[in-house]
Amino acid sequence: MKDPIFLAQKSEPATAEDLDVARDLLDTLTAHRDGCVGMAANMIGVAKRIIAFDNEGEYMLMFNPEIVKAYDAYDAEEGCLSLTGTRKAKRYRSIKVRWQNEAMQVRLKTFTGWTAQIIQHEIDHCNGILI
Repeated sequence: MKDPIFLAQKSEPATAEDLDVARDLLDTLTAHRDGCVGMAANMIGVAKRIIAFDNEGEYMLMFNPEIVKAYDAYDAEEGCLSLTGTRKAKRYRSIKVRWQNEAMQVRLKTFTGWTAQIIQHEIDHCNGILI
């Protein structure tokens, strides 16, 4: 999906009925692994709060992710599979995220470094924020 009007819309909460969307998202991320480290469901045309990303060498899914704490801001420059070029973005080196797993169980974990940056980018997609 490369339509900036669609991508700028906030995504709806995901439910257990969206497991097929999550599988499609993982398949799409896998197909683009050479040039992409994370994707949000709206990038495949589905406005649901689901992200998939490379978590230190293994793909991970999050349903309804939200950042509950963020520490140590810095300026980053990022690209996106759905947009051309790169853009500047404010990111945090450490984030605490609350999300649901595939069984819709609530999880809470702190992520740091590159993984934290990827998650922030994908959550921005869920929130309709284009970098």
